[in-house]
Amino acid sequence: MAWFLGLGIAGVVLLALSFVLDGVLEGLLDGVSVVDGLLDGLLSLPVIAGFLSMLGFSGAIVMGTTGLGPVGATVIGVPAGVLTGWFAYRLSRALLRDSSGAAPRDADLIGASGSVVTAIPAEGYGEVLVHVAGQPMKFAARSSVAVARGADVWVEQALSQSAVSVRPVER
Repeated sequence: MAWFLGLGIAGVVLLALSFVLDGVLEGLLDGVSVVDGLLDGLLSLPVIAGFLSMLGFSGAIVMGTTGLGPVGATVIGVPAGVLTGWFAYRLSRALLRDSSGAAPRDADLIGASGSVVTAIPAEGYGEVLVHVAGQPMKFAARSSVAVARGADVWVEQALSQSAVSVRPVER
């Protein structure tokens, strides 16, 4: 059972080191054609750490709670480790593909609704609070007609990154 606990603890330590020393191992082995690209995928440190941890801890639990010996603990621990390593691989791939951090573009503003924070004089500037991608954003706003504070508006055009042209919502 001590061997399995040691594997589990080694996996947790390896996982902590992979967070602290991210990319160091890949940098040390850069240029070695045998491992080129191998450490970025299925044999990355988080995947190996997940495999070792689950193999060790599940093996220790099996040996501690059942009458199965080291072979039975290994038979149960290896699939659990492979499953955990696969989960770590898929999770890391999903996190790398996340593209939700894209900044809104001017075209995303057109048609967005908002409300007037500072009254807009005819052909002058005021301020509006517009909801873009679920986030409130404050812009300088220009309108062809005077718009009172608190009125609902639509964005017609993005004049710059901090200014928009709006028109009042007609109900």
